[in-house]
Amino acid sequence: MRRSVLVAVAALAGLGLSACNKADREHGAGSRICTPFPEAAADANANMAAPGAIAPSPAADPAAALDDCLHRWGYTLAVTTDTAESVADAAVAACTPALTRWNQQTLGAAAAGGQAPSAAETAPSLLTGQQTTPLIEHFNYAQNRALFYVVQGRAGKCAPPPTERPKK
Repeated sequence: MRRSVLVAVAALAGLGLSACNKADREHGAGSRICTPFPEAAADANANMAAPGAIAPSPAADPAAALDDCLHRWGYTLAVTTDTAESVADAAVAACTPALTRWNQQTLGAAAAGGQAPSAAETAPSLLTGQQTTPLIEHFNYAQNRALFYVVQGRAGKCAPPPTERPKK
């Protein structure tokens, strides 16, 4: 009888401790490494892939919209138990529309400059020196940034973005 009481007490203590950990994870641990989310913009169409109903300001800068999307999805999905790499891949997949808009802007800028838009124009990478294209570098950026946000979210127990607009 005494043994069953001890097991019950230990189980309750374990549940209590796990509830505290869950609360810290859901609300963020206030870590200094967490990147804050920008203020919500009124235009919900600017970034359709972002979790929650909050979107960045209109896509004047598609690279910033992609970064915001990766940030939001990275923190949102960081709580899963999958590997950081697979979670980052999921964040990139969720942000494919934002990545596509950035690539379209790059191709459009080439066309506006009188050049034929070509995704195959190569140049040496500033990081590796290997031949690459702007579209490949955009994808590499998305993968690396998503992985960073997932690892940052896990290490700092960073809170995911709010899911609804604050009421005024």
